[in-house]
Amino acid sequence: MSIDVNNESGRTVDEQALLDISRYALTRMRIHPLSELSLIAIDADAMEQLHLQWMDLPGPTDVMSFPMDELRPPVRDEEEPPQGLLGDIVLCPEVAEKQGADAPTKHTMDEELQLLTVHGVLHLLGYDHEEPGERAKMFGLQAAIVDGWRAERGLEGPSPAPTTTS
Repeated sequence: MSIDVNNESGRTVDEQALLDISRYALTRMRIHPLSELSLIAIDADAMEQLHLQWMDLPGPTDVMSFPMDELRPPVRDEEEPPQGLLGDIVLCPEVAEKQGADAPTKHTMDEELQLLTVHGVLHLLGYDHEEPGERAKMFGLQAAIVDGWRAERGLEGPSPAPTTTS
């Protein structure tokens, strides 16, 4: 997979972890290994502008996803996954830091960014959480991916509980 990570946020971010967890999520979702993804971390002011422009909502948000080729995971195991451009995931470390600190299961900014990266990947793959059934499916899958990734790395404790507002 071709995954680019660009940190324009002015904060120190564990870029390798973001690269690793996005690759893990895409592999787990059976996305073609030659597909492309871009991760961008930006500051709160830039995120607020994007949030207003694309969602018509004030204030910065935690994560936004901008799909390109609208790739979807294969439905059956024998299906060949399509190759293409997944799109962009835009993260805001400042919002992630606050959400991690305010969460019932307090966690670091980097742990929140990892969770938000998986959340963004799932949005790029067509998952949503507007309806209760969709929310249960998406957040269940999100937790399974983050937990699996953490377990593979020997990280202790459960993954952070979802705190995403988008």
